[in-house]
Amino acid sequence: MRPSPDEPRDFDLPGVTPSRQKRSRETTLALLRAGADMLRTRSLAELSIEALCTEVGATVGAFYSRFESKEAYFNALMALATRDGEQRLRDIRSPSPDTSLDKLCTLIVSGIIAWMRNHEGVLRAALQHDDTRPDAWSPFKALAKATTERATPLLLPAMGKGRKAAKTRAIAFGFQVVLGTLVNAILNDPGPLSLVSKEMETRLAGCLLLLLQAEL
Repeated sequence: MRPSPDEPRDFDLPGVTPSRQKRSRETTLALLRAGADMLRTRSLAELSIEALCTEVGATVGAFYSRFESKEAYFNALMALATRDGEQRLRDIRSPSPDTSLDKLCTLIVSGIIAWMRNHEGVLRAALQHDDTRPDAWSPFKALAKATTERATPLLLPAMGKGRKAAKTRAIAFGFQVVLGTLVNAILNDPGPLSLVSKEMETRLAGCLLLLLQAEL
């Protein structure tokens, strides 16, 4: 089971007071779930601890008995999102040798978008929060790099033999285009396609495919 805000694997998180009691853990879970959901429609600055507690029927005192601060609470949300992304990377299986480059691009891009949709509010808050705390986005930067590194050996065989360095560079740039587009969609939603659009998946997968085919 992926450690998302819906069903964390555990509460061994920075700034979170551990609890052995089931009811206490359920309250912590409810606070994390509610916060992740509320961040979909508001910024971190607009997220009120009082409103968050009211949403789950907890007291403000109960919140601070679990989280050292609002910053620690947000760090926990980011840690859960990062863990989910890391688990998704570990779950990627090597494709069969005859899997087409087209299909590989679709599978990989769809997986990235699914993760971003699942954590959209937290990701947007991290980007916005980056202005006041430059390291806020760093876990996701590391995850983006790891995603590219994990996808490269999956894509290279479908690109044929030879020119490995050039093809690896093309894959890295392709992911820069894909991830940059998705980050812009999360932060600014400029259109015409949004993160929730199915067309976003097909267009971006096609874009990645064309970039890689151009290298061939």
